Amino acid sequence: MDRIAICGAGPAGLAMALMLTRSGHQVDLIERFDEPAPVGSGLILQPTGLSVLDMLGLYDRMMALGHRIDRLWGTDIRTGRAVLDVRYDSGPHGRFGLAVQRAALFATLHDAVVQAGIPILSGRSVVSVRDAATRPVLKLADGSEMGPYRLVIDATGARSQLMTQLCSHERSRELAYGAFWATLDAAAMDYAHGALEQRYDKASVMIGVLPVGRLTPEGRDKIAFFWSQKIGEADGVMTRGLGEWKARIAGYWPQSAAMLDKLTGWEQLTLARYQHRTLQTPAVGRVVFIGDAAHCTSPQLGQGANMALLDAAALALSLSRTRDIDDAVAGYCRARRHHVRLFQLLSRMFTPFYQGDSAALAFIRDQVVSTLAKIPPAPRLLASIVSGTLLDPFSSSGVSERRWIDR
Repeated sequence: MDRIAICGAGPAGLAMALMLTRSGHQVDLIERFDEPAPVGSGLILQPTGLSVLDMLGLYDRMMALGHRIDRLWGTDIRTGRAVLDVRYDSGPHGRFGLAVQRAALFATLHDAVVQAGIPILSGRSVVSVRDAATRPVLKLADGSEMGPYRLVIDATGARSQLMTQLCSHERSRELAYGAFWATLDAAAMDYAHGALEQRYDKASVMIGVLPVGRLTPEGRDKIAFFWSQKIGEADGVMTRGLGEWKARIAGYWPQSAAMLDKLTGWEQLTLARYQHRTLQTPAVGRVVFIGDAAHCTSPQLGQGANMALLDAAALALSLSRTRDIDDAVAGYCRARRHHVRLFQLLSRMFTPFYQGDSAALAFIRDQVVSTLAKIPPAPRLLASIVSGTLLDPFSSSGVSERRWIDR
């Protein structure tokens, strides 16, 4: 049987390998690092991503590790006015989010891959591809080649080299704002259980706390602490020192002092950088892009990992429906087109209201949008946006939405 290459052993690549192996395909799971590892701090698994994990038989393990989220809550630092209040129960079906450490999601999928006997070919950095239209062959950084393959699936993320090579006409926009992230012990800290809590000063300052559960069922609970940071000013912030940065945050949010005390060096913080890109067609010949390689944006709507899991499910479904690889690729592109474009558009629209330099947009957010958001049907609409279900993502991906009975 012809083999399928999956580039990238992050959550998207690991989920893809599980799905294809269970469908009878032979896969080469290729990872550039010597030891696959997660990147980043915390994220929210939405009903979409949770349903994919349920399909993979991994839902119960994730629930044992994560922290249930029922509300996204944000206030203006100066006035205390609520400028973000999204409640999952404003929408249908009893949906909720599950905040997890990226390391917990990675470990859950990685362990399942190991248990399935799928080898990870690590230490192999893919830099380019040839014969993409017919029998793709991967070229590695050391000059060697792998293939030919029936299909290559790129799950290497927003800065994919294959995407850069094959989609050079596509435009990526580096976002001015990123974020400093840290994962801290939750013990003895004052934080909102069951909520993502944020504080804003206009749109240029955003501080947030997200309870993200534990790495093992018996482990210690953690929180993800983040600060919105203009990328062009990050070096200056670090040069001036951690003490000045912490003092600035404490001035905005005095209750965060216990969290800030846990930060003793910049090595505890990760500077996340974001870009926005939506490939018009997430495939070139027989090279298919999933996850951030196909579509990336700011994390404002919390859809990144969830969209990647849906991509993997949709591609697996399309490959199961036909032996014609070109038809399968086309089917995947059709299945994900509308859902991806809608949420990429929504993310692009919402981001400047929460991360940007415009005082006018912040004023509109605080004085107009926050008021309109309380008037039906807006609460239900916002719940569907955050859940990733404003447009049905399930049927086209072959995923059955789980019955949300967990409390």
